[in-house]
Amino acid sequence: MRRFWLLFAQTVTIGLALFFIVKTLKPDWLAGGRRGHDLTLQEAAPGSSPGLGSYREAAHRAMPSVVNIFTSKDTKQGKNPFMNDPFLHKFFGDRFNERDDKQLSLGSGVIVSKEGFILTNNHVVESADEIEVALADGRKTVAKLVGTDPETDLAVIKVDLPDLPAIALGHSEQAQVGDVVLAIGNPFGVGQTVTMGIVSALRRNFGVNTFENFIQTDAAINPGNSGGALVDTGGNLLGINTAIYSKGGGSLGIGFAIPASSAKMVLESIIANGSVVRGYIGVEPQDITPDLAESFGLTTRSGAIIAGVVKGDPADKAGIKPGDILTAINGKPVADVNDMLNTIAQLAPGSTVQMTLLRKTEETKVDVEIGKRPKVQREVQPGPQMQPGENPEE
Repeated sequence: MRRFWLLFAQTVTIGLALFFIVKTLKPDWLAGGRRGHDLTLQEAAPGSSPGLGSYREAAHRAMPSVVNIFTSKDTKQGKNPFMNDPFLHKFFGDRFNERDDKQLSLGSGVIVSKEGFILTNNHVVESADEIEVALADGRKTVAKLVGTDPETDLAVIKVDLPDLPAIALGHSEQAQVGDVVLAIGNPFGVGQTVTMGIVSALRRNFGVNTFENFIQTDAAINPGNSGGALVDTGGNLLGINTAIYSKGGGSLGIGFAIPASSAKMVLESIIANGSVVRGYIGVEPQDITPDLAESFGLTTRSGAIIAGVVKGDPADKAGIKPGDILTAINGKPVADVNDMLNTIAQLAPGSTVQMTLLRKTEETKVDVEIGKRPKVQREVQPGPQMQPGENPEE
């Protein structure tokens, strides 16, 4: 018996020794087929995430000012084909000859004043019978059209609601290529969306509108973003998103926004006068091409050639003649036709300015009394690659 207990004690001692050795050196052998491992996670304290590289403050500041716009207009459809049946026509007459349908579209807008004025694109609200605005805080209301400016593709609408979050206007004239910007809008109707990019180029013009001075950005702009905000890293409005260069209707990283400085001028003029009042002199300008520069003996392509003068209008009265080259307005150099049009448009009708001309290689200066630009309908057709950022169903 004593020998049995001695053998038992030795076996237990050796077993315990092996257990402690295995637990110390190979604890995973004791897992007994367990697949998992011990897991210890560390969580950051609330609000402790680093702000470096984040633009959330700019987004949170600007997003409440960007609204979704839904418009509808009644359209007359053609004759109902069933009315060709004489039997049905006998009972129903002509009441079904035309069918009334509603055409729906969407876009975005930016609240720019606590009084309820909202900037958007003209093509978003053009010919709309009803305009509904949805705010970021969930409120919805019907908006009233205040005025439009087809020549810049801008429009002003108004809502009557309290406590409106108006955006701060930035200084678009100080924007530089490489600046970080955010585009805010309602792409494809999915809801308010923020995309990030940089200012890719300045002073772009493509003949989409009469007056152009686009900010180009690679921030994603898609159908439904039209009328939305392009903001800087402080959440200030730099531009109104308007068009994209696209082959299929989606973003290719080439979007265009109307500068806030131009939008402000349009806004103030529409509110004050019901329409945009622009300066006008009555000329047909033309850019200086390399061939024209050579034929005129010019060493620079800056300026605009006066190809035609409207008889009896301010330029004609001031003595400006076809063939003159306009090089400066009130001492400010004119870069090209687009620069000339924008500069003259911002001059007050009735004011007098000095224009510097190059006439047969000799410089001359004339005083021109600015007239009021007549109202015209936009007839420019965008090229197949230039798409306004509206809903494809429009």
